[in-house]
Amino acid sequence: MAAGGGGSCDPLAPAGVPCAFSPDRQAYFALASTDGHLRVWETANNRLHQEYVPSAHLSGTCTCLAWAPARLQAKESHQRKKRKSEAVGTSDQIDLLALGTAVGSILLYSTVKGELHSKLISGGHDNRINCVQWHEDSGCLYSCSDDKYIVEWNVQTCKVKCKWKGDNSSVTSLCISPDGKMLLSAGRTIKLWVLETKEVYRHFTGHATPVSSLMFTTIRPPNESQPFDGITGLYFLSGAVHDRLLNVWQVRSENKEKSAVMSFTVTDEPVYIDLTLSENKEEPVKLAVVCRDGQVHLFEHILNGHCKKPLTSNCTIQITTPGKGKKSTPKPIPILAAGFCPDKMSLLLVYGNWFQPTIERVALNSKETHMCLVRDISNCWAPKVETAITKVRTPVMNSEAKVLVPGIPGHHAAIRPPPPAKEVETKRKLGGNEVSIEERLGAMDIDTKEEKDDLLQTNSFPVLLTQGLESNDFEMLNKVLQTRNLNLIKKTVLRIPLHAVIPLLQEVTASFFILRS
Repeated sequence: MAAGGGGSCDPLAPAGVPCAFSPDRQAYFALASTDGHLRVWETANNRLHQEYVPSAHLSGTCTCLAWAPARLQAKESHQRKKRKSEAVGTSDQIDLLALGTAVGSILLYSTVKGELHSKLISGGHDNRINCVQWHEDSGCLYSCSDDKYIVEWNVQTCKVKCKWKGDNSSVTSLCISPDGKMLLSAGRTIKLWVLETKEVYRHFTGHATPVSSLMFTTIRPPNESQPFDGITGLYFLSGAVHDRLLNVWQVRSENKEKSAVMSFTVTDEPVYIDLTLSENKEEPVKLAVVCRDGQVHLFEHILNGHCKKPLTSNCTIQITTPGKGKKSTPKPIPILAAGFCPDKMSLLLVYGNWFQPTIERVALNSKETHMCLVRDISNCWAPKVETAITKVRTPVMNSEAKVLVPGIPGHHAAIRPPPPAKEVETKRKLGGNEVSIEERLGAMDIDTKEEKDDLLQTNSFPVLLTQGLESNDFEMLNKVLQTRNLNLIKKTVLRIPLHAVIPLLQEVTASFFILRS
């Protein structure tokens, strides 16, 4: 069970990168990166399994994503006849991914078929989707948006089952109770809804900023013969934007207490959260919190009522580079996401960068209060086009697909003026006679022997250019824009995503005027 800037709610992540582990043994890790691609990685061998270009169907950037429950997809796989192209075992694969967008549409992608499964548009939202959540039993999908509404979708018919106002402002997060009977929503306040009647059961207040994550931490008792009556033993966790405290709330049936019963404190704003559910009063909850500063904080605590002081982590995990040479100092490597393995004794860590992350399984030691892992990822800083890929497909355009134009909604990258450009070197003049290939390459400022190994692959340039425009990374932009290889320039321009066209034109125009002046 995970959420974060990863997971369900985009407001958590500074870079706005939705990501999530698959529910079935965490076999896959899906992320929608800033270059407009949806990538699915195999966690066992760190291999790229699927790569989609959903921009062919999207009219806005992806803001959140969620895997369909494993139980649901297992039912579907037995009902439909296997195709020859589906190898043995594909019926056990996690199939559907729900993608929310900045313009209010929801897309369902099939990772088995490698194509768009269906769209949820009609009668739904007319503004940014902030969170999508699947119902474990019914197979319905729930979504919330900046338009203040919560929508219950029938994914079989692609139609709205129910739509109701969730708050007086944006609804930022959702979570369904383990028994499937209650729904948590967060806007200005946290509300607990009875799904059958769509009525509010409780209100909770305590966060000054928008709530970005909601997660149940205990399982509701199956009957009232349990030591605690009704839903009294039901706890849930909430995190908010720019807040370094994670609050724990208890749902009580005998009173209407609204304040949190305990808090977990971390070093920075949480960007990804995973936890293990507590099935009884004696079983502790294990919590893994990835913070904006790139660290992971691990907590283990038995939920047994009030705790006045905020609880600190039992263990902190960091990753650094080896630091080559005597004068070289180790540099921190950011951890992007973390998820508990089924054994609850190990953790899957995703670290490095979003375009080619490293996924590693790490055993947890309860006696250690701090773990510093030394890893060399110098060869992973940029996307590798030579990575072995099982399936890479671009969805086929259909008659209903929208044709994108520059300046699509959802792109808000700020364009800052570049630093003063250096004097342009005088181009080398070539004689009238026919010149050799080596001389032509020399005229384009490329040394065939010394710089051949340093020249990035053509497929990497569009990604680097897009990343540089999004993050205003002048060093990365200069590395791409200063190339004089005309063939490389043409291919790069042809392959950049459409939402990067206007920022690129502005960057080139600004550089031109600086050179003219």
